[in-house]
Amino acid sequence: MTITVRELAYYPVKGCAGTTVGSAQVLGTGLEHDRTFMVVDAADGAFRSQRTHPSMAAIRVEVLDSGAVLALSTAGVEPLRLKVDLDGPRRDVSMFDRPLGAAADQGDEVAEWFSDALGAKSRLVRVAPGFDRDGWGETPGKVNFADAHAVLVASTASLDGLNTRIAARGDAAPVPMDRFRANIVLTGNDEPHFEDRVRRMTLGSVELAYSVRAMRCNVPLVDQRTGRRAGPEPVRTLATYRREPEYKNKVSFGAKNAVVCEGVVTVGGTVEVAEWFSR
Repeated sequence: MTITVRELAYYPVKGCAGTTVGSAQVLGTGLEHDRTFMVVDAADGAFRSQRTHPSMAAIRVEVLDSGAVLALSTAGVEPLRLKVDLDGPRRDVSMFDRPLGAAADQGDEVAEWFSDALGAKSRLVRVAPGFDRDGWGETPGKVNFADAHAVLVASTASLDGLNTRIAARGDAAPVPMDRFRANIVLTGNDEPHFEDRVRRMTLGSVELAYSVRAMRCNVPLVDQRTGRRAGPEPVRTLATYRREPEYKNKVSFGAKNAVVCEGVVTVGGTVEVAEWFSR
């Protein structure tokens, strides 16, 4: 059994479309450029997400000039190229009602762009130099604007197992992996959810350590191509076998990891599991 990397993706603006790549630099806070930007409520700095604005999924973001420029596009709004401002005015932001400190506001033009795209007054902020945020779990690590952890890992076996169960219900189509917005997708092990049991692994020169299972909200109900809700799957079926009593009976899919050693990870690269969970 050889486990390999099947897919890599990063999400420059939290909640917006991701970018798939053949290889990626992995920093202490996750894949380079991952969730370094966040859309917030213009009034109070609270983050916006697909939970309340599913159309964010259809906002395409391209990172240019090594992160110095963002290209934004979505239906119904003129495309925009944004020159990133690391020294933008500081704005206090929050996530899940928890303050994250001050982020670098990216200006009025892009604020108007996101406000038009989402139909709600918004600002775009970036992680400011010196930003330092802890994750939590077995290995907490560091994190940018992801919910709470640096890297989300899922496997093709987990998706295949889920889709087999969905098919058995006979009234819904299979769901693609992008519903789960993973950073790293693994293949080569046929055991569904084997990623839950991996405590330490190396991928190229990168070492990851397990933090916690990934609890899922209503974002997997969103079609990531159209930005429209397309439920009740996969959450309905996950609820039949992946409820987590210790997390208020939320459902889980995938595992969140911290970065122990930075480096480069490549699609097709071999994954070495250094430690498995054992009871």
